Amino acid sequence: MKRRDLVRGLGAGAAVAGLTACSKQAKQKQTKTASFSGKPIEWTMVTTWPKNFAGLGEGAEYLAQLINDLSGGRMQVKVYGSGELVPALQVFESVAIGAAQMGHGAAYYWRGKLAMAPFFASVPFGLNAQEMNGWLLHGGGLDLWRELYEPVGLIPEPAGNTGVQMAGWFNKEINSMDDVKGLKMRIPGLGGEVWKRAGGIPVLMPGSEVFTSLETGAIDAAEWVGPYNDLAFGLFKAAKYYYYPGWHEPGTTLEALINKEAYKALPEDLQQVVTNACRAANADMLADFTARNNQALKTLVEKHRVQLKELPEDVLRELAKISDEMLEEQASSDLDKRILNSFISFRDQARQWHKVSEQSYYSARS
Repeated sequence: MKRRDLVRGLGAGAAVAGLTACSKQAKQKQTKTASFSGKPIEWTMVTTWPKNFAGLGEGAEYLAQLINDLSGGRMQVKVYGSGELVPALQVFESVAIGAAQMGHGAAYYWRGKLAMAPFFASVPFGLNAQEMNGWLLHGGGLDLWRELYEPVGLIPEPAGNTGVQMAGWFNKEINSMDDVKGLKMRIPGLGGEVWKRAGGIPVLMPGSEVFTSLETGAIDAAEWVGPYNDLAFGLFKAAKYYYYPGWHEPGTTLEALINKEAYKALPEDLQQVVTNACRAANADMLADFTARNNQALKTLVEKHRVQLKELPEDVLRELAKISDEMLEEQASSDLDKRILNSFISFRDQARQWHKVSEQSYYSARS
């Protein structure tokens, strides 16, 4: 199957098609620049986040600015927020067909297109941010990620991490698994599958729709990210119970999607600029969230009187059991199985090491 046909089969929308003409013009400019015409190579980045949104949208802007600066002005990347050129959930298709040269989002949004994509964003009770970076950059994860995206002409790079997220916002208390039954919750990726198997109703929607849906009762609960982002979204106005820990997203990696043809057309030094800018942005976002989350949480609790609650131990235990059962059913092809085995193997060895390192240190510090 040709790559373009495959991408079309994944559901490219009319909005994506509308960008194709612009893409052709960009490619013409790119070819001239690559032969040193003196004009900058112009790239478009489309994102799944609202324009300049705290943390996530700012991370996309930071990445674009890094590329512009590190290239010495030889590249110019312009960022468009969700809905400005394409809807949030059409970023994957836009970059795959070359309508945009670059995208910024999270791989679990593409589960309906590539079943194993969520493994490169976040897995329930899986790897935290430190472990995800270890797996991707030194444990073979990035090679598997690239192999998964290769048939659709995309090159993925880690380009941000939120750290451990919150379990979400609820308009009712969760005291047992019975409270999960029938609860309609905005929750993407494999976390959504666990929620479904637990008796809840998962809903996939972009961040721009979360507040209104929660406020109007279209959904009963919603996870977004954590205090820093959730405060900026004003979610405390739509729900009063704020639960932790983020069992479904313990260390969510954000991705830069790069059109393979556009990347290959760059001179080698600019290819390295793009790659290394992604790595720098990946580290910077985690630092940003680590620096800002606790102050935002204090504001939510002390100023806005949010009720901060921990999920009951028996609820977490049951969700973990469901998650383990689900993971074993994810892999079908040889590549799927290699991704699953690599992920689980790395998770197990990281868990063993962190028992005598991170966990024991946290216990001693407390």
